Amino acid sequence: MALGHFNVADLVLLKAVVAAAVEVRVPVMVGASEGERDFFGTYELAAVVEAMRAEQDVPIFLNADHTHSLAKAVEAARAGFDAVVIDFSALPFDQNVAHTKETVEAVKAINPAILAEGEIGHIGTGSEIHESVSNEFRNLTTPEEARQFVDSTAIDVLAPAVGNMHGMLESMVDGKTKKHLNIERIGQIKKTVGIFLTLHGGSGTDDEDFLRAIAAGINIIHINTELRVAWRRSLERSLASQPNEVVPYKILPPVVESVKQVVSSRLKLFNGQLKSDEMHVATGR
Repeated sequence: MALGHFNVADLVLLKAVVAAAVEVRVPVMVGASEGERDFFGTYELAAVVEAMRAEQDVPIFLNADHTHSLAKAVEAARAGFDAVVIDFSALPFDQNVAHTKETVEAVKAINPAILAEGEIGHIGTGSEIHESVSNEFRNLTTPEEARQFVDSTAIDVLAPAVGNMHGMLESMVDGKTKKHLNIERIGQIKKTVGIFLTLHGGSGTDDEDFLRAIAAGINIIHINTELRVAWRRSLERSLASQPNEVVPYKILPPVVESVKQVVSSRLKLFNGQLKSDEMHVATGR
């Protein structure tokens, strides 16, 4: 099994993610990148999630996804986030190590229990629709790099590059093509570092690859673009079906339901409750 991580930028997405976790009855991790936190509000998101925890009987974890500065990581830790993704992966390896180590020490000083995640390798930026794939995605994290990075930074969770990428190609949106992961490399890295592994950029990945990646050692899987696609398409449908409606709470419920269906299907797959053929029926992918 793996913990499903789903990004949110507004209350519609957050309601959908929590509702799906309650429906499937499994833990869930709510994530928000720097941009998403700037839009929602870092402290505001933490407060809303805390309120939802009090109302629900499933564990809801809150993660500061892709945090590129010490100040933003400290802000998330002070706001009460359970985890922070410290992402200096765009820097040269040595600088990535130095900045990550400094940030781990800073957030642990605020909350020793906070999970600190570090990232190495190139998986791109932006949970968006892309026209093409960069050749850089072929450069996978090596077990040796992973060991050195973990030993040097004292992170709790590692996010390696194992064939994954942020966002989706246009052909992936409708399921014409799929992402495929290097399962052997995941297993090698897991054996070498022995800590939790996160798969970023999970949207559009082949369902069987997800299951094999979990078996090889992936513990957390990030999904964002699939939710954004469902959010936009369902919003367009809702607006088109009610051209004169202006009341948000009448327009938005179908959007919540559409996103919830995507999250529920992924949670079932990640937790052994849904097989690949059933996933296709549920989502059309």
